[in-house]
Amino acid sequence: MVRKSILITGVYGLVGSVIYKQLQKSPDKFEIFGMDQSSEMSDRVSSEEAIKIPDTHFHQSDLSDIIRLTQLFKGIHTIVHLAADPNTDASWASVLENNICGTYNVLEAAKRAQVARVVVASTIQVSTGHFRLTEPYKHIATGDFDKLPDDFEPLKTTEASWPINLYAASKVFAETLARVYSSSSDLSCLCIRIGAVNARDEHPEHLNSIYCSRNDMGRLAEYCIEAPTSLKFETYYAMSDNKYLWTDMENARNSLGFIPEDRSGYYP
Repeated sequence: MVRKSILITGVYGLVGSVIYKQLQKSPDKFEIFGMDQSSEMSDRVSSEEAIKIPDTHFHQSDLSDIIRLTQLFKGIHTIVHLAADPNTDASWASVLENNICGTYNVLEAAKRAQVARVVVASTIQVSTGHFRLTEPYKHIATGDFDKLPDDFEPLKTTEASWPINLYAASKVFAETLARVYSSSSDLSCLCIRIGAVNARDEHPEHLNSIYCSRNDMGRLAEYCIEAPTSLKFETYYAMSDNKYLWTDMENARNSLGFIPEDRSGYYP
């Protein structure tokens, strides 16, 4: 079996470290490289979950230089692109540089380096407007569960995005860039709208419906990496099988075979 070479940008962040550890379970399938602007773990990662990537497989770099990125990406089969400013109150200057221009640079460099696939990290926040402002989803947001129809239709990824902060808007743009590159080049681009992942798999009440365990997060990323290269573009929600799940997961089941294994523990 020929191992796939995988490079994770933002590898020392919370989700990056989760995916790195998931792929480490299959050394016969994956050779894993990491890239980050710092060699220090994010403070969002607990000390017991910290990772250490061998120097031979780690690149310290930001996303500003397409030429350097192209060099680093040569020979890589799949890039899992997580590097970004993840703050919901991030300034326009920061999301422009790190999330919008950074994602463009990654995709352009991946195309030049003849990478097969880029898995692009998006966020559940691209759909927050639906959750907070439209029925029936807002009944979940407000805790009015008795008003929730038993047969309500989960929100599909084909519905229009509705971000309510600049960070989420930058992720809508990242998804759009992924669509551009999957349509105009040989790149396969799969986007993951990441839910509420945290370092200890805690699921506070207000995040119950969008909880995503570390296990399910890592597994979905692996399923995206392993999907046939004929799958050129798709967008998936990354959620566990929560009681009041309001996002549709059927396309992940149908095109990837992915089924969440975990569930939030809060049941009103």
